[in-house]
Amino acid sequence: MAGRTKKILKRALSWAGLFFFAVAAYMLYVQLAKYSFEEIKAALFSIPSRNMLLACLASLGGYVALSSYDYLALRYVKRHLAPWKWIFAGFVGFSVSNNAGHAIVSGGTIRYRLYTRWRFRGAEIVRMVTFSGFTYLVACFFLIIAGYFLTPNHAFGDGSISHLTTLVVTLVSAAGLLVYFWASLFYKKTIVIKGVEFNIPSFPMALAQVIIGAADILMASLVLYFSLTPFVNISFDVFIGVFIIAQVLGVFSQVPGGLGVFEGLFMYIIPGEHNQALLFGALIAYRVIYYLLPLLLSALILFSYESYLRFVKKQQLEKLRIFNAENMRQL
Repeated sequence: MAGRTKKILKRALSWAGLFFFAVAAYMLYVQLAKYSFEEIKAALFSIPSRNMLLACLASLGGYVALSSYDYLALRYVKRHLAPWKWIFAGFVGFSVSNNAGHAIVSGGTIRYRLYTRWRFRGAEIVRMVTFSGFTYLVACFFLIIAGYFLTPNHAFGDGSISHLTTLVVTLVSAAGLLVYFWASLFYKKTIVIKGVEFNIPSFPMALAQVIIGAADILMASLVLYFSLTPFVNISFDVFIGVFIIAQVLGVFSQVPGGLGVFEGLFMYIIPGEHNQALLFGALIAYRVIYYLLPLLLSALILFSYESYLRFVKKQQLEKLRIFNAENMRQL
């Protein structure tokens, strides 16, 4: 009976991946539904083709960096996998979690569905997903520190409480990053949580986590920067500070895609007086290029892969049927 329950649970987790894919598609629809098709088209076509191309290339670079989370996680659990598989799992997993929110759950179920088919054990997948979560966390620590020094002063509000809160968050991030680096150098004990063993990664791997996580955010920022610069004259050093604060707060709000949180904060703290319609146009383009297009592409890839697996399974069953039929005739 226990084996049957375990089998049912595994199947439920596997199908949950497709459920969260549907959730991601719905949340993206909610994000874009408040704009008419004409508004979205106008926002996209108002961007020069060169900037549009650069934004799309930056989006591609961002998802390459995100897929590298899976590569690092594979090294962490000491497993090897064909590059196309971890790139595929990373791309689909993050295109879903970026839109659905709650990355560990939504992206984790997609990975469970894929990695179990590639003969990974459940404990290994849990360790990989947890490791990827820490990759994003330590990258956020680093980016919050960078954002504190790069973001314009007025972004933190006029009151001393706002400045104090921001300073405390920055100091906590610095402490968290230092503790993680210290543990990677000196803490060698195995941590066991509900039967799953975790080890603190080595210092080079911890450093790679920060670099890859930062590269992910940097590429995402360039998508918006290339969409925005045709309308707003803003230096990249000021822009990246604004983007980091808006992006990190949008993620930690747990609102899927940072919907509303990201746009509202970004439009509040960006320096200067600008046409709000132009800013929203750039933000719409950012959502389409960085969220909609990857989700549509991953949907095409995932369902093509699922269809291919069903075809292969059907072919194998047909060959088995023919083989059994021939054996019966010989008898």
